[in-house]
Amino acid sequence: MTAGQLKKLDTDDSKSVGQSDGGESVGHASGRHIIELLHIKKADLNHDDLAHMRKVTGYVHRHIKQRPSGDITDTRWRYSLMNWGHDPKNT
Repeated sequence: MTAGQLKKLDTDDSKSVGQSDGGESVGHASGRHIIELLHIKKADLNHDDLAHMRKVTGYVHRHIKQRPSGDITDTRWRYSLMNWGHDPKNT
C-alpha cells in the first residue's frame, strides 16, 4: 500500500482491530511507522528500519495464511492486514 492509502486508515474499523493494551493497536502503530519508512530514501534506512520491515513481512506472511472464507471486504482480518501495509484485495 502507498503512504497515502495508509494515512486513510484512520477509521474506527482500522483502529478496532489488532492486539492492544487499551491504547493504539500494534498494527495501527506499525502502519504509522511504515508511512515514515516510505518517505525515507533506501540508502538512508537504518538497522531499526530494516528490522521493522522484516517484522511487517513476517506478520503479513503469517496472517495471510489465516484468510477467512467468503467476502473479505469488511472483515477484521483485512483491516488488520491493511494496518500492516498489505491490502489482500489488491493482490
